[in-house]
Amino acid sequence: MVRHRRTTLEDVARAAGVGVATVDRVLNARARVAPETAAQVMAAAEATGYHGKAILKRRIAELAPACRFGFLLQKEGKWVYQRLAEQLRNATLARKDVRADPLFSFVGSLSADRLAEEITRLGSEVDALAIVSVEHPAVNAAVDECASRGVAVYALLSPISAKGLAGYIGMDGLQAGRTAGWAMSRLARPGGDIGVLVGSQRYLGQLANERGFRDAMSRYAPDRVLRESLIYLDDEAVALEAAQELLARSGDLAGIYHSGGGVGGVAQALEASGRAGEITYICHSRSPESEAALRSGVADIVISGSFSQMAQNVTACMAQSVSVGRPVPPPKPERFELLTTENL
Repeated sequence: MVRHRRTTLEDVARAAGVGVATVDRVLNARARVAPETAAQVMAAAEATGYHGKAILKRRIAELAPACRFGFLLQKEGKWVYQRLAEQLRNATLARKDVRADPLFSFVGSLSADRLAEEITRLGSEVDALAIVSVEHPAVNAAVDECASRGVAVYALLSPISAKGLAGYIGMDGLQAGRTAGWAMSRLARPGGDIGVLVGSQRYLGQLANERGFRDAMSRYAPDRVLRESLIYLDDEAVALEAAQELLARSGDLAGIYHSGGGVGGVAQALEASGRAGEITYICHSRSPESEAALRSGVADIVISGSFSQMAQNVTACMAQSVSVGRPVPPPKPERFELLTTENL
């Protein structure tokens, strides 16, 4: 029988590139050690299989800075924000580099003044903040004010132009829109017009989607007629009315590109029209409504990112910002996937 040698302090010190005395100070809390060195020692102890598991867990908890992460989301009753909040909470509580408490706030309207007020209030109570917001000078001013007090602020789902913003975490809107245009140029039946629905032009992400879509269509299907975009305030009931209006205007509609929420309303309009099978429908964001639209054959493609990946990325940036005391820029824009009935 082969006996495995127990990992010693010397082994940990060798792996960490420090002295045994430093390892002892970190693991047994005998004296203060620089946070970077302590983290290096803890990582080496875990990697080498140091036997003091209980000590490691206790010291990791003691060394991790305590902080609060704030999250400002939109309408609380919408599935998309419930799901995003769940992923953000899980990602926050799972972090080991900080001991973070998540604090959530939901704003039920697109009022810029209300959003700015809540950004300022929430920013005064947390160490780092992530927000879903429309573009507006009042919002940008509130973000800049938070940044001036050392609170790193990140935009989720849709970017904003605030100078003090630490970064945007989400899909590349232009790329997503161009992908939708490429797909529409190949899927929509020949000859018909293409309709465009946009939830709100105050979301820079949706504007980028629309621009990318139109750019791609002009490249891949230059002879197609693209109708003027209909704006529906990112509300499902208004989306239903906008889709009905679009269908009524054109008896030769070949496709609908939809940037924004309210997929259920558009799907309802298409089903009621009896023309769903002949109209290519491309929309954004995986949800129960978009999945149902795919399964029923009403929707052809759903362009979707991952809330789980978004939550992990933003909480990692927030944790690093707290640890180093300055905003940490996010990684490159997140990848997205094309969902169809075949890969749900």
